Amino acid sequence: MTSKKIPMKKYLILLLPLAIMLSQCKQNQSEGPKQAAQYISQSTVDTVSMALISKYGDIQKTRIEKGIKQAAELWTVKDGKDADFRDLCLKYFVGDQAKLDLLFNRMQGNFEQLFGHYNMISLAMKWAVHIDAGEALDVDEIFGAWDPASHYSDDFFANKLAFINCMNFPFYTLAEKEALGPKWSRKDWAYARLGDMFTARVPAEVSQKVSDALSSADNYISSYNIYMGNLVDEKGKTHFAKDMKLLSHWNLRDELKANYNQGDEGLLKQKMVYNVMLHIIDQSIPDSVINNPKFQWNPFSNKMFKDGKEVAAVPEPDKRYEIFLNNFKAVRCADPYTPLYPTYILRSFDGGMEIRQEEVEKLFTDFCSSPEVKKVGELISKRLGRPLLPFDIWYDGFKARSSMNQDELDKLTRAKYPDPKAYEADIPNMLIKLGFKPEKAKEIASHISVDPARGSGHAWGAQMKGDKAHLRTRIAKTGMDYKGYNIAVHEMGHNVEQTVSLYMVDNYMMMGVPNTAFTEALAFIFQKRDLFLLGKKDNDPDKEAMAALDQFWMCYEIMGVSLLDMAVWKWLYENPEATKEQLKAKVIGTSKEVWNKYYAGVFGIKDCPLLAIYSHMIEDPLYLPNYPVGHLIDFQIDEYLKGKNFADEIVRIYSAGRLIPQLWMKNAVGSEISIKPILDATDKALISIK
Repeated sequence: MTSKKIPMKKYLILLLPLAIMLSQCKQNQSEGPKQAAQYISQSTVDTVSMALISKYGDIQKTRIEKGIKQAAELWTVKDGKDADFRDLCLKYFVGDQAKLDLLFNRMQGNFEQLFGHYNMISLAMKWAVHIDAGEALDVDEIFGAWDPASHYSDDFFANKLAFINCMNFPFYTLAEKEALGPKWSRKDWAYARLGDMFTARVPAEVSQKVSDALSSADNYISSYNIYMGNLVDEKGKTHFAKDMKLLSHWNLRDELKANYNQGDEGLLKQKMVYNVMLHIIDQSIPDSVINNPKFQWNPFSNKMFKDGKEVAAVPEPDKRYEIFLNNFKAVRCADPYTPLYPTYILRSFDGGMEIRQEEVEKLFTDFCSSPEVKKVGELISKRLGRPLLPFDIWYDGFKARSSMNQDELDKLTRAKYPDPKAYEADIPNMLIKLGFKPEKAKEIASHISVDPARGSGHAWGAQMKGDKAHLRTRIAKTGMDYKGYNIAVHEMGHNVEQTVSLYMVDNYMMMGVPNTAFTEALAFIFQKRDLFLLGKKDNDPDKEAMAALDQFWMCYEIMGVSLLDMAVWKWLYENPEATKEQLKAKVIGTSKEVWNKYYAGVFGIKDCPLLAIYSHMIEDPLYLPNYPVGHLIDFQIDEYLKGKNFADEIVRIYSAGRLIPQLWMKNAVGSEISIKPILDATDKALISIK
């Protein structure tokens, strides 16, 4: 995992077919009203259903009963009386298959235009916030927080299109999709995805307020830079480049990784970064050193200086946890309006990820409890020539680039990519290197635009044919350094997925992937080939074994963070009135508990809170579990690709669109998501790597 996550989770969740309902249903009240009783009488529902069954026959019975019931559950007093509901159903229910197909095509065609233009507007409004193209103004945050889709749900219930959609294309729960999906045709799946559109009903102003909360979190994190050239040790000496400015936590982590082959000086730098992270976690970091080059700071003693003299330091006032809590309060208010998924946890997993939270947690705990973790830890310690330190969860020594000089890589990428347009122009060539035919490479590349990011980088996909996906990465005036390039290749993987799953699927309602873990998987697959794309060959006979160990250690790292994230969200639901101070204590305490259970035995160090550094926890509610699931999918797909045409298989696999995850995986590689392939490969690698 290299980059700050794509806006698909935060922003495009308002636009993607399934996820619209998830984001539209959030409230600003701390408790939220109780779910209202159904307004339409059961006798009316039964009468309408029987009338339609009588007209169209028992072959339509299930669809009729399901659709009419769901439409009735969403009907409120302002929509009209029982007679109005009856008349609407009898008029707009479509029982003829040819006419139903026509209705489906009309609906999905119009939704493509709607979602596509919402996306284009949202992208334009956030441009100044996301793109490093001049001074950012205070009003940019206001524009960026505005949600063009905030009235979407209200409008479509008011004009009754939402009810017409529900009655003709009913919603199927995850359990139903799992049971019925393997027998469905592609058309059945597309109908079901249209049925995902309207399952909750929330006022537009509420949707806008949750957008405000998430935008505020994004702005907080995207501006959380540390001026590394201003860090000093106990002797007042600096160790980082004067102009180095790193975003927390992504760039801090990447700088820590980059210093593994730099001897004692590299180890000192790593310890400085580690202490910066600890101060961010417990909020003892001086508020004045955040995104501010005016002060020097010793992260060991936590003292702040100006012009060589110590000055008083005021710690950040638990802002990190205030932002976290604000997100919880915002999304929790959706609960009374989403009876199918009455908590954000359920909406994130059963509704969004379409894998149950318990299943995800078991994958992670089984992996982190495996005997392989201690064996790999011992191997890393041996390779480092010292006992493990907590920040070695980011050990980068299994990658081919770990033995390469960072300065030389920076020189190479800066010369090759002096600006965004240079990288954009090279995308077709990179795709050809990966096996895409020249025509297909040019076609895919024509749908991708490269932009300089203010933050660490992300990929923003198009939502309608004719629009472009956007690749964002940090690009300095001196050109794209290797870190920026590595992120760019990761994001390019997202863009390729976004393009294939939009332009090469059979129905618009099937566009995309089952969940964001699947787009992460392709981003990881691309990222692992970054040196190959630079023309740097890895002739190491142990490269496959090293790659397996690298993948294993990345999974181990991010699974622990994800377990922490899930545990904190469960606690928040048990303690909805918690203060930011209580949340801070819980996050830090739980991070230590997870560490002690799964990491202390490997590292020989207890009570480390390092897992709590991840910025995703603050700006992307419950997004983190997508990463380790993505790593598992990545490994399974990459293993499957061996000996096959990379490009042809990627197009085949990712043009399947939005099936549910386990069915998608069976279609892709012949088996469900599993930790077994990576554990088996790790065992094999441990034998060959001494």
